[in-house]
Amino acid sequence: MAETAFRSDESFTQQEFWQWLNERPRSDINHYELLNGRIVMTPPAGWPHGGIEANIVHALHEYVSHLKLGILLGSSTGFDLPSGDTVEPDVSFVSRERMAAGPAPERRKFLRIVPTLVIEILSDPTASRDRIEKKQIYERNGVDEYWIVDPDRQEVTVFHLVGERYDAGDVFPAGQIRSTVLPALALDVAEVFEL
Repeated sequence: MAETAFRSDESFTQQEFWQWLNERPRSDINHYELLNGRIVMTPPAGWPHGGIEANIVHALHEYVSHLKLGILLGSSTGFDLPSGDTVEPDVSFVSRERMAAGPAPERRKFLRIVPTLVIEILSDPTASRDRIEKKQIYERNGVDEYWIVDPDRQEVTVFHLVGERYDAGDVFPAGQIRSTVLPALALDVAEVFEL
């Protein structure tokens, strides 16, 4: 069985990808990304993906909004990255400083800002891609921190950008998740997976 239901053989630019997306029928509920020039389709995730995403967004939103640190975005936000990739992370955070540095967001367009923090929740169709290809893309574009949330193992791995590379990552099977981007965040691993 293939890892994803669709991956293009042709190579696309971000502009060509945008045009292709705008030609999709409105009934198409799949998510599409442009990874290394190829269009990749991901079908809707199964249980418990959405609940985990909601838990993370809830916890991070309270922290980020209370301290006015920037903006927290859900899985429907696309980012046109400088590398030519267009990604749609499950959860992302853009610091106030990065938002101010721009470019300014345009209504109904993908953000052209590199997120400060990206979180991907593993599912069967995306696990390999999230662990390897997207991790390399986030690293190459300067995403400061990358979390991989594993529902099967019920653990969170946090990678920190050191220079131009991610470190080996800190694995949190229990207890408080430590973030350098959001240092005072109090989020327990159990809260992430509590449904």
